[in-house]
Amino acid sequence: MQRNEKFIITDTRRNNHMKKIGFIGVGIMGKSMVRNLMKAGFELHIYARTRSKVEDVISEGAIFHETIADCVKDCDAVITIVGFPVDVEEVYFDKGNILDSAKEGAYLIDMTTTSPMLDQKIAEEGTKRGFHVLDAPVTGGDTGAKAGTLSILVGGSREDYEACIPLFKAMGTNINYQGAAGSGQHAKLANQIMIAGTLSGVCEALTYAKAKGLDLQTVLNSVSTGAAGSKQLDTFGPKILAGDYAPGFFMKHFIKDMKLALTEANMSNISLDVLSQVLANYEMLQAEGYGNLGTQALIKYYEEEMEE
Repeated sequence: MQRNEKFIITDTRRNNHMKKIGFIGVGIMGKSMVRNLMKAGFELHIYARTRSKVEDVISEGAIFHETIADCVKDCDAVITIVGFPVDVEEVYFDKGNILDSAKEGAYLIDMTTTSPMLDQKIAEEGTKRGFHVLDAPVTGGDTGAKAGTLSILVGGSREDYEACIPLFKAMGTNINYQGAAGSGQHAKLANQIMIAGTLSGVCEALTYAKAKGLDLQTVLNSVSTGAAGSKQLDTFGPKILAGDYAPGFFMKHFIKDMKLALTEANMSNISLDVLSQVLANYEMLQAEGYGNLGTQALIKYYEEEMEE
């Protein structure tokens, strides 16, 4: 009993010292995450390539830095949520960036959905340099980021995960330790595989219902509370009916995620036929210039098929 009490006191003291947070990747998701961290009392230091895009959070109290090195040098933890694996590689490994500039002992938390192998590489190199490294991709979209209800899937050492729980609780409500470095990314890719099949099913069903002359709103109302109900249907069904393709999550980023999942599946000799087909459909839309729309724009693929 005394041993447990002692651990709790030590752990709390360490967490209370985690005040200054560096944040790189202040986009659709990151901006809301920055706001929620500030609401929780953390001091936010941010870096963005284009200052004008983050003036709103600067006016709310975030401290802007012109370089990654300046942003991270005195921070207790550094969070990254950037676009693609090449961006992750750049912000961590390029000369003068995170691994060269963060203070020893800092927590480095990559919340990008990226290659599990890349985050394992960051963990290996970061640990050598005295950092605590976690991969912690999120799911919940822009609405979850705004509400602070993200699901956060964490890989790395359990001790480091526990030390960062106050940070995670400022951004999410469903926070789970997945295992060793890279495990958070594998869990997120499993999530994306599920979304691909589900959202494709929603789009196919609405296409069928439309072709058969049904009222689509009535169909949505009818099926959403039954066995066909899903988060994808609830979130994107109304948007599809309204022709609202604004990105809560960019199509181009979802394509990246599906490619990562297929690469990892191939390495384990797993055939993901549904994912492969959904990826091909999305890539066709991206080739037509739709990559900056939201994932719900998949319906355009089926609309085009009907027109032909």
